Amino acid sequence: MSEIPQLSADGIDPKMVEAMIRQGIPYCAALGVEVIEVKRSHVTLSLPYNSDLVGDPANGILHGGAITSLVDSVAGMAVFAAMQKLQAVATLDLRIDYLKPALAHKAVYATAECYKLTRSIAFVRARAYHPDTPDDLVANCVATFMIGSSDKPPLPKGTKIPGVQA
Repeated sequence: MSEIPQLSADGIDPKMVEAMIRQGIPYCAALGVEVIEVKRSHVTLSLPYNSDLVGDPANGILHGGAITSLVDSVAGMAVFAAMQKLQAVATLDLRIDYLKPALAHKAVYATAECYKLTRSIAFVRARAYHPDTPDDLVANCVATFMIGSSDKPPLPKGTKIPGVQA
């Protein structure tokens, strides 16, 4: 099994999460997902409005698949933040309740917390919302992740992380 990089006592570096989003998860880069906040207790990502992601052309509403990708990604990042190490994880179950459409021309934020870690499973809660109305949810999610799903690291070998020394 390959060595698992350990993180500092301060937790996961936001620049590392940015590298994982941009280089380790190509569809997140293609969607334009951005890192807003990374803490051990939670992670927040955003999906800027993009007309290429519209599912309802008449109203400009984002496609649910884009919201699903955002929520799944933020939930996985919350597992890394809670574990305090970079170890491969895989989504086992992702349950999303879509509560209202993501409004046209507005970014969508998603915040997730890993509320329980076992040796092999992580349990996560996440929510998607517009940043100007964080209590008026677009979607609510609960998810489980398998820890150590692969020997491969979550970032491609040789990934350069700006501001983080190898």
